[in-house]
Amino acid sequence: MSGVHPSRVLRARPLWIANGVITGVLALLFTVFYVGANIDPVDHMTKLPVGLVNADEGVGQANLGARITESVRKSTLSGDKIDWKVMDEKEMKEELGEGKLFGALVVPAQFTTSVTALTSTTTTGTPARPALTVLTNQSAGSLGSSLARTATTQAAENASLQVGKELTARTGAQQAKLPGAARVLLADPAAVTVEDGHPLDSHSGLGLTAFYYALTLVVVGMLSANVISGQVDHALGYTHNDMGPRRLHRPLIRATRVQTLAISGTLMAGLSLLMGTLVMVGAVGLMGMDAPHLPLLWLFSVCAIAVCGIGALTLLAVFGTPGMLVVTLVFIGMAVPTAGATTPIEALPGFYRFLAEFEPLRQITGGIRSILYYDAQGDAGLIRGWVMMAAGLLAAALFGFGVLGWYDRKGLHRIPVETTPEQTAVPA
Repeated sequence: MSGVHPSRVLRARPLWIANGVITGVLALLFTVFYVGANIDPVDHMTKLPVGLVNADEGVGQANLGARITESVRKSTLSGDKIDWKVMDEKEMKEELGEGKLFGALVVPAQFTTSVTALTSTTTTGTPARPALTVLTNQSAGSLGSSLARTATTQAAENASLQVGKELTARTGAQQAKLPGAARVLLADPAAVTVEDGHPLDSHSGLGLTAFYYALTLVVVGMLSANVISGQVDHALGYTHNDMGPRRLHRPLIRATRVQTLAISGTLMAGLSLLMGTLVMVGAVGLMGMDAPHLPLLWLFSVCAIAVCGIGALTLLAVFGTPGMLVVTLVFIGMAVPTAGATTPIEALPGFYRFLAEFEPLRQITGGIRSILYYDAQGDAGLIRGWVMMAAGLLAAALFGFGVLGWYDRKGLHRIPVETTPEQTAVPA
């Protein structure tokens, strides 16, 4: 028996240094990814897509709606933060219903008629104030919809003031003949009303259930990979399995690294059927989440868990013990800020936008969002979700089996080394 007390291991500087470097880097990276991405979304916002619709029928040759939309589109007030997309009402509704717009500004059909009535000397009573409609779209993301609403409301109010200046200059001395209420409205003729452009069911988490459901799928796949990796190693006899005070160890079954990953991946694929089913049962059946297209949601859920799980298993197999840190960074650290759910991609710094192009959570969130909110339309993110999951699975297979095959060819096998208790003092 060794006479060295276990507590002496705390005197080993390499133990402190190694763990300090690993945990310190992890803390710094999570801070950079989580906090850095969301410090100033307004300042980083670039080309947030917002619809601009002129439905004004005009009066004769006059069409104030056209002048308003053109003024908004050319305005430098929002700089390049808003990407004003001029379109008709049908196109606007379609793109709101696909999550391609975070909001819209609509000039109604009778806008010119209503404004003209303000300058009429024959009008009696209080004239009806025309309105510009700001549409929101929480299904595309609450923060993005809020940013679009703020910018669009400001643009509408400025457009109203601009029209008011023109009307005031045009009427001139005629203003004295107008009713008192009309003279007050003349300087700022248009009211701004806010409406929901794509209403969601009350059990849709204000547009966030897609993100949290997708996050659940990713986390379940990631954590299951850690469990499966450990259990496969135990079943093959490469590691012990501690069950409370008991330590179990099976006879060694020699397996190459490629064979071990193949076994783990097969187990993950099979168990994804169970996990995907239970996730959907918990979210929809137990918690009452609004979810149409249940068969498609189930299939997408199963595939998402399988792909994330196999990807995580690959990283664990290639990197060994540090693999769990890599998995955590890839599937959580870099993924959550770039998912486009809490903060829109258009409001992220450039580096995070780059990560969002391939980070799995963003692709899965887009697919789930399409199924839950946009009637499973392919253009609303579902096609991209399927394609990117297939690409991710292929990349994991090529990387994992390629690297592990090289390990095997180099003779870097996973043969346990028999050890005896340390007989010497712990190094200082």
